[in-house]
Formats: sequence, C-alpha cells, structure tokens
Amino acid sequence: MCVKEGNMLVRRNEIRNIAIIAHVDHGKTTLVDGMLRQARVFRENQFVMERVLDSNALERERGITILAKHTAVEIPDENGRLVKINIVDTPGHADFGGEVERVMNMVDGVLLLVDAAEGPMPQTRFVLKKALERGHRAIVVINKMDRKDAEPDRTLNQTFDLFIELGATEEQAEFPVIYANGLTGQSGTTPEMGPDLHPLFEAILKHIPAPVVDAESPFQLLVTNLFYDEYRGMSAIGRIHAGKIFAGQTIARIKRSGEIVPEKARYLFVYQGLEKREVEQAEAGEIIVVSGLENVEIGETLADFNEPVALPPIEVEEPTVRMTFGVNTSPFAGKEGKWGTSRKLRERLFEEARNNVALRVEETDTSDAFLVSGRGELQLAILIETMRREGYEFQVSRPEVIFRQGENGETLEPYEELHIDTSPDTVGTVVEMLGSRRGKMINMTDNSDNTVHLTYLIPTRGLLGFRYQFLTATKGMGVMNTLFHGYEELAGPIPSRLTNSIVAWETGVTTNYGLKNAEERGTLFVGPGVPVYEGMVVGETQRGSEVVVNVCKKKHLTNMRSSNKDIEVRLTPPRVMSLDEAIEFLADDELLEVTPLSFRIRKKILDTEERGKQAKREKELFD
Repeated sequence: MCVKEGNMLVRRNEIRNIAIIAHVDHGKTTLVDGMLRQARVFRENQFVMERVLDSNALERERGITILAKHTAVEIPDENGRLVKINIVDTPGHADFGGEVERVMNMVDGVLLLVDAAEGPMPQTRFVLKKALERGHRAIVVINKMDRKDAEPDRTLNQTFDLFIELGATEEQAEFPVIYANGLTGQSGTTPEMGPDLHPLFEAILKHIPAPVVDAESPFQLLVTNLFYDEYRGMSAIGRIHAGKIFAGQTIARIKRSGEIVPEKARYLFVYQGLEKREVEQAEAGEIIVVSGLENVEIGETLADFNEPVALPPIEVEEPTVRMTFGVNTSPFAGKEGKWGTSRKLRERLFEEARNNVALRVEETDTSDAFLVSGRGELQLAILIETMRREGYEFQVSRPEVIFRQGENGETLEPYEELHIDTSPDTVGTVVEMLGSRRGKMINMTDNSDNTVHLTYLIPTRGLLGFRYQFLTATKGMGVMNTLFHGYEELAGPIPSRLTNSIVAWETGVTTNYGLKNAEERGTLFVGPGVPVYEGMVVGETQRGSEVVVNVCKKKHLTNMRSSNKDIEVRLTPPRVMSLDEAIEFLADDELLEVTPLSFRIRKKILDTEERGKQAKREKELFD
C-alpha cells in the first residue's frame, strides 16, 4: 500500500529494506536461516543446509560471510496485509568493508546482532559506524541467549555506550531491543523469549521505516553489486531510487566519468525467498536485478534514457595493503594450472576490480606483473584462493603496506586498532611480541571468562606475518581482531621474521636420506618423494641466515651396512602450511607460487650462486 507524502513523494508501506550487520561469528547468517524458515520460504519437507546464504564454497569452509547476499520474505502486518522484507546479509570482517559500505546505499535500517556473552566486538564498531553515518535506524538483537556465560544486561549497556561513542543521534540511540537465539528460531522483547521470531518480525515492521520515494521522477538506480549469468550476461543489483523501469526498456548507463552509454534492460528480477522472480516492471523503493547489460560497473547509475541524472557514486575507504601478482616463472610453470598467461591473469584481476570496489589493480613496469591493493591480508588471500580454484596459476609477493605523504611531506603509514583475548599465562609473551612490533597498549582488562583483553594501536606493518606467531605463542587459544584506525607517522623499523629459510640446492625429487640431513637444521615443509627445484623453500631454520641443502641427495649403495639404523630412516612429519600461513611466512626476497594443486614458497632469485652474489653486493652497499 502506497501513502502519499506530498511533493510527489510516496511511502511504500508494503516494503522494508534492511541489512543484518554484526561482528564475525555472532550469528547473522544463522538468524537469516530462521527468518526464512518461519516465513515459510521452504517447503515443509524440504532439506535445507545450515547457513544457506553462505553459498560460496570458501564461505562455508571458513565460516565467514565474504560477499553480501540478498533474500526476501513476506510477513503479514497488523492488518493482515503482506509486507515484503528485503534482507541483505553482510560480511562481519573489516577486510570486506567495501561490501558493507555498498549495502548501506540500498537499505533504510539495520538489524545489529550482538553476542549475549561477548558483547560488542571491534568489527561491530566498524559496521555500526557505517550504518549510523548513513542515518539508518537500528534494531539491536542480542543473540545467542542460550550461552551459559550470556550476560544480556552488560551487553546492552556496552552496546548503548558504543552508539553514543560513535555519535548516534538521539533518535538512533533510542533503539528497540530484541533478545534471540537464531539457532532455535526464538525471540522476545525480554530475556524470557517466545517460541518463534514473531517479536523480531514485529519490530522490523514497527521500527524500520518504509522507503519514501519519488515515483513520478525519471528512473534512477545506483549499481551496488554485480554477477554474471552465462545465459543472460552481466546483471546489476541495486535499489531503485526514483521512478520505475520496464523489462526491455532502453535506459542510460552513466559511467563514473560522466559518459552516457545506451543500454537495454532485457530482464528484470526481484528477490523472493532464495529465488529471483522475473517481473515486467518495478518501482522506486524495490531492490531489483537488471540483466542483459554489456559492460556495467559498480558505482555507475542506470537512469532514464531521455532524462539521465547520475546518483552520487559509492565511496569506500582506500586500500592499506598490496601484493604483486605475476606470471609463474618457476621451473614447474604450466604443469598444474589451466590459465597462466599474462593476458589471462590481467583479464581476471581487472574483472575482480570491477566487481569489488574495495580492490585496486594497477599495471607495473613489466607486462607480466600487477599491483593488487586491498583492505587487508585476508581479502587478498581470499582472492588468491578463489583464483587458484578457478584454475589460475601465478605467483605473489609478500604483502606490504601502502604509505602516504603527509601535508608537510612526512611519510605516513596505516595503523590498526588491535583487540586481543588471551589467557593470563600468555599475556607477558603477547605484550613482548607486540612491543617489538611498535604496538602501543591502550587498555588492558579482565574478561568474565578468566581471560585478559588487550587493546593496542599498532602499525599495519607490525601485523603482517603476526597471526601465526600469535597463535603459536598462545597455543591456538588466543583471539585477535583488527580495525583500521587511520594514517599516522612512520613508526620506524619493525622485525618481519625471526627465522630463515631452508632452500633446496638442486632440482629433483626429495629422498629420505637428503631430508634426514636437512631435518637437523630446522623444520621441514616437504616429505619424501616430493618434486622440488633449485631455490624452492623446503623448511624453516632458527639460524641467522638461509641454509642451502640438497634434499634430493641419495645414499651411495655398498655391500656393507654400517649399522642397523641405516635400514630405516625415520623422519618427523613435515609442517603443512595453509595458504594464509604461507603468505605470512614470506620474506621480502621470496615469492609464493600458487597453482590449482599446490602452493610453493620460493626465492625470487632461484640460482644459488647468483643469490649469494646478490647478498654480497647488498652487504657491501650497506657497509
């Protein structure tokens, strides 16, 4: 039902557009599962996997949301009329903040999920700040009420303090509160929850404003997301800000540069549950999919062909970390990958930059290497893993921070606000590690679960390669979260890696005998029977410089054995690194070779003799 507001403005009471925002692992996607079930989106006997919106294989493996997802449910209002609720599930990790910032353009309010035991976490601050800056109202959902250590009163007080701290208006600070357990699909206005999510649905209808739109103005839509359909071509997702659109209509695509290109909106879709339903027309206030476009990009405006007026483009924070992506130049190049040429690599990276506004891709002096900049190590690692699974073969450098020049010509670097929870036994070790990385302690408090919470301000450089060392020092029990703080003056030298590499001396296949000799010098990354090449990193040593070993060496056969121990060589199982650990391990003179089947750490200069000459020249230059 539309209600006229005057001056051609109309309030569309039959629609609500909301985003669900929260810190990582506070239950956003699980709560959406419950909302879909109770809105009868699924058939009674239909099998539905958990976290149904995390459709990306990487999202399911890592248990995090990477891409913003869209769905819609219909629920009756107090008069029995059906109201459509467009729901956007957003990432909780700050590295994917570009997704969050885009989504805020499409919605009129947010559900802020907060864990009843953990309270507001660092990335709760990040996503809430973006929502408040857009002027959105929030419904606070205190989730996971079934936890034994749940403290809803403390969580509510901390959440209110956070709203005030982030500069919420008086209206925004008077937020409604819903207590919920997304896993069991329960909610209530008090900690004594009801049997279903009806109180949550009621709160959305009551407190999230219906879109107020200009239905008679020329058509306008800001493209906030893209996906490719092999049958219908490129599809653009966005909210209609004004006017209406018909299937098959000729429209104008206004580029960021201001150039206007004619397009045809061949197909129109709206969201209905997990499906996209084809429609003949759509009006302002609705989130739609326009398919069959040619070269549309995020941040462009789709507008009326006769009266094209651009909307303000999406602005996201600048990247802080970058890596070099290059064509694989190792001796094993071309053996495992499907795509490995510079042309294919270039096409894929620039396609990613089109779909991800938080990512930047730049050409370099050479045609086979590209600079890729993002919001953090995790965002770049997800891109690497995605491309690897698609069949690409390439090599990447160690991540490095992006410096800036200050007003007075001084060098500035990015800083992070680091939050750590660890046991009292390991606090001393963690404090010592962060001190050596130029971290400044801001706060230190005791948590209710007998852990210690540390808050630090630390250069982003100090966090590169830190996570694995931190998990080792805390025996895997420590938790760390980061939030971009801003640019400040250069902090000075920071030690990157305290260990050195064990490097293969020749190309061949590893043997027990060769590995046994190498094992005495440190920890190995490979076992017997593994193909290696000269310059490939096969282990880690505590020594002050790299160690070159022949891991392919064979024992000369004789008729005599010196002792029974020669009959069988027992090796310690090698350390198998994940992609994230391999990226963290890289030194400045190393690269990571990435293929669909494996990833190998290698030296930039593979030739052992040439590498020695280079080190000698650098030492003479330094002296």
